[in-house]
Amino acid sequence: MKRDDVIALDPVSTGLDARLGTRLAELRAEQGWSLGELAERSGLSKSTLSRTERAETSPTAALLNRLCGVYGRTMSQLLSEVEAAPAPVLRAAEQQVWEDRAAGFVRRSVSPPHGGLRGELVEGRLAAGADISYDRPPVPGLEQHLWVLDGTLAVTAEDTEHLLDTGDCLRLRVWGPTRFRCAGPGETRYVLAVVRP
Repeated sequence: MKRDDVIALDPVSTGLDARLGTRLAELRAEQGWSLGELAERSGLSKSTLSRTERAETSPTAALLNRLCGVYGRTMSQLLSEVEAAPAPVLRAAEQQVWEDRAAGFVRRSVSPPHGGLRGELVEGRLAAGADISYDRPPVPGLEQHLWVLDGTLAVTAEDTEHLLDTGDCLRLRVWGPTRFRCAGPGETRYVLAVVRP
């Protein structure tokens, strides 16, 4: 039996979850896949996928990462597809924020994907003790530059753990599993620059 990888929605659901569910259903339909076929490709249960597409639950970062891998998108690309066309200037109040409450992860799309551009900027915040693992990159060979703004972050890639303190920057291409762990006593805040191959 496959593990459900979702969290229950608050009574007042955000419109983002509904738009995200609709977009995920559209992507599956574009591929001509049944829920069963997507379950096989993603390793997620049909019921989890169905509830996510119907916005009955809010997907975790790990679930979205798996689906992004299946559809060949970064998480920022997927989230940007549920917004209106991005403007050249994004005011702080207009930047899309997505939260995985169960994992203690908040993700702000500072500079989402835009036509003709390969790069994007993401601000991440991990609560004390937060530990997030991704089993694969959404796009193999994805270039990432991670700059720690506050706190301590342990990043594991290709079986090597990198311990980063405030001001440190890690540069890498992602080919396999990665892990992001808040290694200090308080919250960690970082900027992730992503460049698609």
